[in-house]
Amino acid sequence: MTTANKTASAPSGYVTPLVVHEGFAYVSGQLPRKDGQIAYHGKVGADVDLESAREAARLCAQACLNVLNRELTEGRRLQRILKITGFVASGPDFTAHGRVIDAASEVFIESLGQAGRHARSAIGVAQLPHGACVEIEVVAAVTGP
Repeated sequence: MTTANKTASAPSGYVTPLVVHEGFAYVSGQLPRKDGQIAYHGKVGADVDLESAREAARLCAQACLNVLNRELTEGRRLQRILKITGFVASGPDFTAHGRVIDAASEVFIESLGQAGRHARSAIGVAQLPHGACVEIEVVAAVTGP
């Protein structure tokens, strides 16, 4: 698996970026960071336009792939993405959460082909950590010990 930017954000607090258990990899929620800083702040539909939110979702998806690349060790290998959950901090009238998270889905499919196809949820929320507009978490299947 190749990624454009091989760095993954350092976890904050007590968060583990990746937990592998019985053939499943759970990636903690990733925020839209560039150079270690949140790149997109605010509520989609109020402070952030749709295309900027989609770019934020792309950054989050890439960060998830970066975590998998960095953290899968001991002969484990990514088999496929099973499910993504996308959280969109949104203004009161915004309803295109799926269009925002489509951009994350595109990253997984473009990066992994058929192994990137997944089930998904797109959820609107009032607020996300550090004022980010999008957060993505992943469940993946892995092979190996």
